Parts: sequence; structure tokens; C-alpha cells
Amino acid sequence: MAGSWWMCCRRLNGGCTISGLTETLRCFSGQSAYSSASPPARSSWSSTPRTEMRPLFPAQIHSKALNLNPSLLRRRSSSLYRTLQSCGCRTSHSDAKLRDPFTLAQKDLTSLYDDIKKELFMAKTELKSLCNYYFDCRGKAIRPIIVILMARAMNIHSNRAGDLLPGQRTIAMISEMIHTASLVHDDVIDGSDERRGKKSINDVWGERKAILAGDFILSAATMALARIGNSAVVKVVSQVIEDLVRGEFMQLGSKENEDERFKHYLEKTYKKTASLMAHSCKAVSILVNSDPEAHEIAYQYGKNVGIAFQLVDDVLDFTSGAEQLGKPAAADLKLGLATGPVLFACQQFPELHAMIMRRFSSKGDVDQAWQFVLQSDGVQQTTYLAQRYCEEAIRHISRLRPSPERDALIRLTEIVLSREK
Repeated sequence: MAGSWWMCCRRLNGGCTISGLTETLRCFSGQSAYSSASPPARSSWSSTPRTEMRPLFPAQIHSKALNLNPSLLRRRSSSLYRTLQSCGCRTSHSDAKLRDPFTLAQKDLTSLYDDIKKELFMAKTELKSLCNYYFDCRGKAIRPIIVILMARAMNIHSNRAGDLLPGQRTIAMISEMIHTASLVHDDVIDGSDERRGKKSINDVWGERKAILAGDFILSAATMALARIGNSAVVKVVSQVIEDLVRGEFMQLGSKENEDERFKHYLEKTYKKTASLMAHSCKAVSILVNSDPEAHEIAYQYGKNVGIAFQLVDDVLDFTSGAEQLGKPAAADLKLGLATGPVLFACQQFPELHAMIMRRFSSKGDVDQAWQFVLQSDGVQQTTYLAQRYCEEAIRHISRLRPSPERDALIRLTEIVLSREK
């Protein structure tokens, strides 16, 4: 996948050797976002010609994001001006409008949280209250929505009815359970006292009980996974747990080598956020289709949307207030984390390097780093990078047979980019 920033940075499938952020950016800028190192799909379901269209973001932001830094990017390929609307994926199943993902998934989501609570049934009242605390329908439910839409899109692509298979619906439920368990554990590790606009579990019940609640949610998810009875699905979803742990360990450390930081950041982002989306999408495709190419389409969509989702989340930490986010603003800086906006800002404010190494622990570091980010184009560059990942997600999902669900997954990338919380 030559156009993917993730592949440029991690080089998972080989290719050119990238020594640092500068060369990675140059590698990305010189490639088409729609080229592919793998063989083309056997059939293309898109009939719309690939023409130049208006940018997704306002012109002033788009142009500023393109100008990453004169010392970093001296070449601007024409592919940088291609956007969501130019990838040839706008062919709709029934009309020209992309379908609303929340409307299409609503039927399957209606009883999802009730079913999760049944999985977490426990005679002990206190543990039951802990486990049910975050399953209150106040979350974005973005993961089960993606899984549901991917499952139905894959079913249609595989010449079946679009309705969910029982195992696919279970995977949607499991994805939300794993995500919620990770939130419980993250709040303990970070010492957070707020989540989704209310007190965190560890703040209400204490750290020890919060850890046990997170463990219990994971165990219930594992039992539900085992009941699906498909060893390939079990293997794929189990990878998520390993990635979450490895990602958390990566977040606890810092890279002294400046050139390695961005690769470290993107890999951590994949493991902590995108892996769950990617592997859940792959799992529902396995249940209905034996073609590895179909599995890869599902995986790549989930991976790229997942990374974009986290990049936008990192931007919102600088651009949204605590009321919108449901958590304190500048939370990442206060935790000593250098996210995309900070790492991009380093190119204009080298003073940030020392702050990153001491994890913003000195007096005034958080406020100073905040100002540096806002004075730089770090927010715009991170936003633009998220857009590129969404374009890559669309490139993959467009290879599926047209359906309302496929179009809703395309629409979902726009929602990810434009969200404010």
C-alpha cells in the first residue's frame, strides 16, 4: 500500500528504508494516495471517473497543511490535492447520496447495550454496578457501528442477504466491551477522575475495584468470543488484547531519537486504537467470506479509520474545551504525552524536544508546549494527516460491491474528520 503513511512509517511490508520523520514525509508526499503495491482487485465496483474536486477542508487550512515545512517538503505531488470526492467511490447503491451510518446501524444497535449487560450479569450488586457504569449509551459507539456496517457490507459483497449473522453481531458487542475495558484500565493508569462527562470508575469505587471490573469485562468478552466457535476469528480478535497491552507500554516510554518519535507515535496509535477496529472488521469478514482479499479490505478500512480517529482525537485535545470532550482539555500534555500536534510543532519550535524527553514535568512545561502548538501549524498538519488516512480507508472500501452500508462507511470517514468531541 504505497500511498499509506502508516506503511511508510512502519514499513510493515518492506520497501524503502525510512530513517526519520523528514524522509517519511518526503516518501509520502511523492506517492499517489491511490497507488498500490499489491495486485489490483479482481473487480472494481466504482464507475465514477477520478477527477480533481474541491478539498475536504477549507482552502486556507488545506493549503497550510500542504506546506508542512519548507525544510521538510520541497516537492508537492498532484496527488496531495486529491480528496475524498476524487477517489472514484461515490457510486451509490440506490442514489447519489451517501447513507447516514447511524441510521443504518440503529436497528442493530438498539439492544446492543442490553445484551452486553446480560453478558456481564453478576449476582454481586457492586460488581454489576461497576461493569455497567460505562454501558449507559453515552459513548459514541463508533466501534460497533463500524463493525455492524462492515458486516452487512461484506454480506452483500459475498452475495448474501445484508442482515447480520449471529456471530457478526457478537463481534460488534465484543468490540465495545474490549474498548470499554481498556477505558477502565486507562483511567486507572492515568489517574483520570472523569470519563464521558461523569466521574470515572476509579474515582467512584477506587483503583483496585476498577481494575477488577475491567478484567471482568474482558473475561466476559472472551467467553462471548469463544462461543462464536471459529478459531480464525478467535485468533484475529485475540490479537487486539495483545496490541492494547503493547500500546500501553509504548505510551509509558519515550524515544530519545527525534527521528524515531513519529514512527513510535503512529505505531502506538495503531496498537491502542486502530487495532481493535481493524481486527473486528476482519473478523466479521471471515465469518462470511473465505477470500483473503476481502479480509484485507475490511482490515485496511478499520486500520486507516482507526488511526484517523485517534489523530482527530489528539487534535481535539488542543482545540476543544473540557465540556465538549467529556474530559479535561490538554489531558495528553498533563500526562506527559507528545501527540501529533506536538511532534509536528517540534519542527518549528525545537525547544519542545527537551520538554518531550522530560514528559512536560517541569513547571510551566504544559502551558509553554500548549502555546508552541497553537503558534505552529501542528494542528493543521495532524488534521491533514487524518484526512489522508481517511482517503486510504475509502480507497479500500470502494473495492466492495455497492451497497447502502458500503456508502455509509464512506460517509463515516467524513464524520470522523469533522467531529468535535
